[in-house]
Amino acid sequence: MKEKIKTLSFATRAIHCGQEPDPLTGAVTVPIYPTSTYVQQGIGEHKGYEYSRVSNPTRTRLEQNLASLEGALAARVFASGMAAIHAIVNTLKAGDHVVCGNDLYGGTPRLFNQVMADFGLEFTYIDTSDANNVERAIRKNTRMVYVETPTNPLMRLSDLAAITSITRRKKVSLVVDNTFMSPYFQQPLSWGADMVVHSTTKFLNGHSDGLGGVVVCAHQQDADKLAFLQKASGAILSPFECWLVLRGVKTLAARMDIHDRSGRRVAEYLSQHPKVRAVFYPGLLDHPQHTLAKRQMTGFGSMITFETGSLKNANKMLKRVRVCSLGESLGGVETLISHPATMTHAALGEKGREAIGITDGLVRISVGIEDVEDILDDLDQALHAI
Repeated sequence: MKEKIKTLSFATRAIHCGQEPDPLTGAVTVPIYPTSTYVQQGIGEHKGYEYSRVSNPTRTRLEQNLASLEGALAARVFASGMAAIHAIVNTLKAGDHVVCGNDLYGGTPRLFNQVMADFGLEFTYIDTSDANNVERAIRKNTRMVYVETPTNPLMRLSDLAAITSITRRKKVSLVVDNTFMSPYFQQPLSWGADMVVHSTTKFLNGHSDGLGGVVVCAHQQDADKLAFLQKASGAILSPFECWLVLRGVKTLAARMDIHDRSGRRVAEYLSQHPKVRAVFYPGLLDHPQHTLAKRQMTGFGSMITFETGSLKNANKMLKRVRVCSLGESLGGVETLISHPATMTHAALGEKGREAIGITDGLVRISVGIEDVEDILDDLDQALHAI
C-alpha cells in the first residue's frame, strides 16, 4: 500500500509548486525563456509551445504556482492588474449586467464606466458589505458580481459565504479582487467564488519592481476563455516579469507574516493618536466587521486607512515622512503611504469620492517589513506636523 503524501503547506507550495528544478539543467530557479517563437519538428509537431503570446514556459510555471496558492483549477497572468480585470469583463457580451462594489480601486470603475460601457456592458454600484444589496441589484441580464474585500481604501468587507449563496442560486459568477489580502490570508475560491483577481504588482511580487495581474479560476470554461483572450488580445505578462513574480512568491508567507504583525501594531498606534480622527483596519476590535474578518481571513494584513481631518493636514503629514515613501501602489517590502483623493481615486471626481466616503483628509498606508519601531517613529514625527 502506498504511503499517503501529506498535503503541502502554503509556504512549501509557494516555493516548490511550478518552481521545480529545471529538467534540462537542474537549475533550482525557474529559467527565463525570452524567446518569441519555437522550432517545430513538422506540421503540427512541437514540444508544447509555438509562439510566446500563446504560451511560454516561464509563464506556464507562474500560472501553475499561483493556481496552487489559491487552490484553483488554473491561473492566467496578464501584463497588469487592470489588464487582468479587462480580460474578465471581456468574457461578457453586450447587454450583460455586472453588479459591483461601490468602494473599489479607482481604476476599476474608470475601466468599467469609460471603456466597457461603450461596448454595451451595464454596471451597477452598491455597498456589497450588505449581501442583501447584492440580491436586490441582480437583474435578469446580470452575469457577474464583482467585489473587493477588503475594499480600497475604506477596508470594508463583503461576506463571501453570504454572497456566494446568492450568486449560485441566481446562476451568476462571483469575481473577487483579493489583492489586499493575498492568497496567504484569504482564499475566496474556498468560499465559493468563481474567479479571483490580483494585481501581482502588489504583495505577490512584493518588491515594487514589476507590473502584472492574474486571474485564478475555479472552472475550466473560464480558464479557457481567458487563455483565448491572452492569445487574441495579447496583454500577456513577459517572461522576465513572470520570473520576478516567481521570485517574489517564494517569500510571500514570510513577508505576509511580518506585514500582518507590523500592520496590527501600526493600526493600534494610529487608533490612539490624538491627531488621527479615525482608523479603518479590520484587525481593530472596533471595526464594524471585525468578527467577519476573523471568520473569513486568517490575518488582517498591512493595509490601513486613516483620517487626518483635511487636505491641509494630510499634506503636512505626507511631506514629513522619511521612512515611509509617499507614492502610489502597495504591497512592497517598503512602507508606502498615499493620498487616495489625489492618487488612486482621483478619477472618481469629488462627488464620486464623497458618495462613498473618501475625504480629502484620508491617508492610506501599506505597512512594509522594515523594523516596525522605525515606522512608528516616522509616523509619530510626521503626525506632529499637523
